[in-house]
Amino acid sequence: MHRVGGILRAVSSALALASVLLAATGCGGGGRQTLTVFADSSLAATFGSLGRTFEAAHPGVAVRFEFGGSGALAQRIARGAPADLFAAAGAAAMRGSGAPGPRVFARDSLQIAVPKGNPAHVASLKDLTAPGVRVALCAESAPCGAGARTALAAAGVTVTPIGREPDAAKALAKVRLGEADAALVYRTDVRAAAGAVEGVDLPAAADAVEDYLIATVPGTERLALTREFVDLVLSNEGRKVLGTAGFTPVTG
Repeated sequence: MHRVGGILRAVSSALALASVLLAATGCGGGGRQTLTVFADSSLAATFGSLGRTFEAAHPGVAVRFEFGGSGALAQRIARGAPADLFAAAGAAAMRGSGAPGPRVFARDSLQIAVPKGNPAHVASLKDLTAPGVRVALCAESAPCGAGARTALAAAGVTVTPIGREPDAAKALAKVRLGEADAALVYRTDVRAAAGAVEGVDLPAAADAVEDYLIATVPGTERLALTREFVDLVLSNEGRKVLGTAGFTPVTG
């Protein structure tokens, strides 16, 4: 009987230990949570910073980001990819994701990127048509390409580019390497180049503004966390981080 009692006590102790371990590893709702955020690749630096701020304020919560093109991310969400939040460049991508009630949190405007010193003296869209001026444009499927098309059309300017690059980074590389005298990209693209190129503001940029929207993905089990992350993005801290990156923050 003593032996049986000892066995029972050992089993009871083991079960108690298992219960503690399960609680520590998150079973039963008391463990570490992961907030999964799908976001446009242009938000990598800003959201990375805000993610660290969010984790510091929420012990036990990890923020996991998946960055990429907004259109591709939207398709994945629409097919059921496990995301809690979606931050997209452009309303079309947000609509494609099926996420309801998006909030506009930032805008980006077009600039002309030129080499340091602006040797071709490009000061306007019209200057892009001057003889000998080599212009790199993004593919129209990329945000910078769609924005360039809108701005050029609004200004009544027709440009024959030296090439259509798949994204802003490739267009900026043409400028940085001296293979192009100018490229039409967004302000944040120029800022991200960290001084390798210069940016020329455009009066027509208002015709090619890109809205950035954020929304909770339907079906998430972390609704409270998604709301708190959106609050951070719209907060003074979020505005500061976005503004430093070249975005125009929006809180409405």
